[in-house]
Amino acid sequence: MKNIRNFSIIAHIDHGKSTLSDRLIQATGMVSDRDFKDQILDTMDIERERGITIKSQTVCLPFSAPSGVDFALNLIDTPGHVDFTYEVSRALASCEGALLLIDASQGVEAQTLANFYLALEDNLEIVPVINKIDLPSADIERVKKQIDKDLGLDPEEALLVSAKEGTGIDEILEGIVYRLPPPAGDAEAPLRALIFDSHYDSFRGTVVHFRIFDGTIKPGEWIRFMYNDAVYKVEEVGLFGLERKPTRALSAGEVGYLIAGIKTVSDTRCGDTVTHRDRPCEAPLPGFKEAKPVVFSSIYPVASDGYEDLTIGLEKLKLNDASLVYEKDSSVALGFGFRCGFLGLLHLEVVQERLEREYGLSLILTAPSVGYEIILNDGTVQAIDNPALFPDPMSIAVCKEPFIRAAIIVPDRYMGVVMKLCLDRRGINKNYQYLTSDRLEMIFEIPLAEVVYDFYDMLKSVTQGYGSFDYDLIDYRETDLVKIDILINGEKVDALSQLVHRDRAVERARSACTKLRDEIPRHMFKIAIQGAIGGMIIARKTVSAFRKDVTAKCYGGDVTRKRKLLEKQKKGKKRMKMVGKVMIPQQAFLSVLKTDTD
Repeated sequence: MKNIRNFSIIAHIDHGKSTLSDRLIQATGMVSDRDFKDQILDTMDIERERGITIKSQTVCLPFSAPSGVDFALNLIDTPGHVDFTYEVSRALASCEGALLLIDASQGVEAQTLANFYLALEDNLEIVPVINKIDLPSADIERVKKQIDKDLGLDPEEALLVSAKEGTGIDEILEGIVYRLPPPAGDAEAPLRALIFDSHYDSFRGTVVHFRIFDGTIKPGEWIRFMYNDAVYKVEEVGLFGLERKPTRALSAGEVGYLIAGIKTVSDTRCGDTVTHRDRPCEAPLPGFKEAKPVVFSSIYPVASDGYEDLTIGLEKLKLNDASLVYEKDSSVALGFGFRCGFLGLLHLEVVQERLEREYGLSLILTAPSVGYEIILNDGTVQAIDNPALFPDPMSIAVCKEPFIRAAIIVPDRYMGVVMKLCLDRRGINKNYQYLTSDRLEMIFEIPLAEVVYDFYDMLKSVTQGYGSFDYDLIDYRETDLVKIDILINGEKVDALSQLVHRDRAVERARSACTKLRDEIPRHMFKIAIQGAIGGMIIARKTVSAFRKDVTAKCYGGDVTRKRKLLEKQKKGKKRMKMVGKVMIPQQAFLSVLKTDTD
């Protein structure tokens, strides 16, 4: 155990975590220059396309120190985006130390602070690392002052690196070995191992990722999952390289995987404790806090026969994404599906793309909404995240919506535009303080519903990319909530209903009606598209009818004959409208349900 180091790399998004991981892998000789590719730990196509890490990945790096001692360095790479903080917290629970990466040109940002506090909660040893020192805009002295003032760490202990150029990588490897503590634990004690992740292999079943705190595990032994008492026989254990590396045994302090022919996906649960069947440990490990979804949306298959495939796809994805929450749902317009909870809008988009790519599904998502608290006249409290479940307005005493504490770090020249953006979103300015002479942290309390749509994009736009953003839920506050129904020729389409603040209702309804008008094809009769709150119409658009030229054969003659033909046509269209049913294409749903940036 003395020769094992378990560590994570934590940082704000785009500060160079994946690049540093690449350099460490190269420096330890795990991959040849010929086989190397950038973002080597980002295995999903969506990660490479977007240039972000979504899933934390584990790799065991062999390292020979200058003293001649061989070490095993277990690196758990983590995401940086605020939506994937839960991934970070799970990775940190398996480590003893963390490299806190800070961009030399941007300095300490919102997610730097958030991840730093996460690491402190787990009592990790933190080594500050200043990255991108090769940039012309790098200001190392300014970043050192921020490390001292904002983080309370010794700036002189900060390691200077350029992950892109490969400068300072040897110093980092030595820093990991000599500055991070080895794992504690007893290899002779009963087995206690924490599951921090898992994924599904179509040939081997569930592959469980775990960290052993006590005991030893070998192939052929019987294990038990303490959460649900499921018992399995271990087929294979091993370490994580760029590919799985089977070993004879894993003992206390090591991070690895096990395969036990687990076909029932629901048997493995993140945060569960693995122990031996015949010699169990006394108590399970603390595990993780349950992820609290903040954005909700219903997912339906485009074709009704795709429901079974969607069920299987969500089960397998849940295995790999513990923060995804879902339950069965149904809609008159779209049939059977699932109501899902997400950690943010990016998380929603990622889940949708993964389901479509990895499992070949065609999906429709309903408009994202947040969870509300509804207090009825009789005093009962309902948690509502689905517009279809919104009670009769006459029975509601109070509606409450979630508020967040938003921490925004920007150069002071953008203070005015950020203030306007937040106040336009019903935000309340609570505080601001200068972190340095030209950078300030602004604290706002904003309704979550105003943030989940396009707030992050708008913030990046108005601050020219310099603004950083982090948030956490604080409480529920009273609000004036209304339900917008979309009517197509007088018929409600339940899948298009939305819950919004009354001040935003007209704007949101007009936007939905406009998008539907552009997507619904013309019929032989007029189609009225309306947005309504209860019985009051607040927006309307009309899809004009096809009109056959019934007067084409009238060459000259009296105008009354033309009028007679047009009147006859009008009567026919009225009759058609009474019996006609509007066909709404799938694309129409998708266009309305996309993030509204109008």
